[in-house]
Amino acid sequence: MPNIKSAKKRVLVIDKKTMRNKAIKSALKTQVKKYLAAVEAGDKEAAIKLYPETVSAIDSAVTKGVIHKNNANNRKAKLAKKLAALN
Repeated sequence: MPNIKSAKKRVLVIDKKTMRNKAIKSALKTQVKKYLAAVEAGDKEAAIKLYPETVSAIDSAVTKGVIHKNNANNRKAKLAKKLAALN
């Protein structure tokens, strides 16, 4: 446990940021799972509907600094590839 006041504050701030990042990451994973479930089921309509929402969630995570830009681009490319294979 820190003794210095500024170190105590940093601990509180980091805890807040960690909780925020976890929430964003969790929501992102949930959205991707929904999309992948639709693709695996072969439900073309649902997959097409969920694709923009999933990409938006990925872009939102990048904007908030939770995942790196290149990581997001790789994820989006993989999702697009799965959608194209479904067609």
